[in-house]
Amino acid sequence: MSTILKATGLTKRFPVAGRADVEVFSNLSLMLNEGELATLIGPSGSGKSTLLHLLGTLDKPTSGEILIEGQNVAKMNDKDVSAFRNRRIGFIFQFHHLLPEFTALENVAMPAMIAGQTFKDVEARATELLTDVGLGERLDHRPAMLSGGEAQRVAVARAFLMRPALILADEPTGNLDSRNSEILFTIILNLSRKHSQTFLIATHNLDLAKESDRILHLERGVLQESGGQKLDGAEREDSAQS
Repeated sequence: MSTILKATGLTKRFPVAGRADVEVFSNLSLMLNEGELATLIGPSGSGKSTLLHLLGTLDKPTSGEILIEGQNVAKMNDKDVSAFRNRRIGFIFQFHHLLPEFTALENVAMPAMIAGQTFKDVEARATELLTDVGLGERLDHRPAMLSGGEAQRVAVARAFLMRPALILADEPTGNLDSRNSEILFTIILNLSRKHSQTFLIATHNLDLAKESDRILHLERGVLQESGGQKLDGAEREDSAQS
């Protein structure tokens, strides 16, 4: 089983005018293997979104190394990291961020079109993914014609389109009621198994987290595996290989 994500020694500090920098976490390490679905839990303000932004190349760490498929994305220039992000990282956010003027099918196809492919190039795959999330009859519907749960399912399908190495999800069920949360999480689980997709999902929903392969807990700058194993440097690497 290949390693998809290996982050070591991650430190993130934010400057504050007239004060010492605020440190979110220091010397944090994490490893995810191909096909693994892990959930990230912790109280609000613990740094879950910050960690996802670093791993997703939306922000840079103060120090540390992030390898995705062996490539050190933390050292890439802006042009290269943008291209890598588009091809190899998928995102699902709390809000679906669909483009209102485009249909569900066009929204799913958008990452490929941004990368220079034509709609025809990916129409069949986008259709298949929307069918997989239960929206095969809604291909031509625009976001305003979809429920909140349906719109979020479109966002899930879009995240899978480019066959990314890694999908990061930040509270993907946060705006949904309990029933739609269960439906969406089941869809994510089924798709991740079907495509052997590596996932890291930040969530407050402990019941959903229990369905994942691993539960990671971030609090007060410390990342721990469920069961209390602190994930820092050599300790984490030993744990991942055992």
